[in-house]
Amino acid sequence: MEAQGADAATVLAAQAGDERAFEALYRRYARVVHCILLSRLPASEVEDLVQEVFLTALNKLRSLREPAAFPGWIASIARNRATDHLRRLPPAEALHEGLEARGANASERAEAKRALVAIQSLPDAYRETLMLRLVEGLTGPEIAERTGLSHGSVRVNLHRGMQLLRETLSKEAR
Repeated sequence: MEAQGADAATVLAAQAGDERAFEALYRRYARVVHCILLSRLPASEVEDLVQEVFLTALNKLRSLREPAAFPGWIASIARNRATDHLRRLPPAEALHEGLEARGANASERAEAKRALVAIQSLPDAYRETLMLRLVEGLTGPEIAERTGLSHGSVRVNLHRGMQLLRETLSKEAR
């Protein structure tokens, strides 16, 4: 909860025009926004959209009435931006198109692509929490803190998501 209080103070400073405070929010939440977008969109589209999400947040920050709600608010902006972007994509565009694993060999890239496609086939709630856990390495409490979800929801989503991911990958391996 201490981090949440610090975030609220940082949000208040950013709302007052402190650029460094907004930069601190960006550093803290960019990975979360990245994973939310990556769980829904082609990897090649994500980097630019992370920037768009934060531009939207910057422009609307003063309208955020409860600074402690920032984690859920920024996550919601990211989800909405992903939904809007998906509506504009050609239907044939694959979610995994453009996936590149830096420094990985061909078999590692293929395995990463297979895992990403499997994660992206899961329900939204599971995709987000799994991406934040598996890609960003965040713990359950960190995921809850940075997305505005309850600890219980994160725990359930991670558990059920991992079960579904194992099932999906084992079916694919057969």
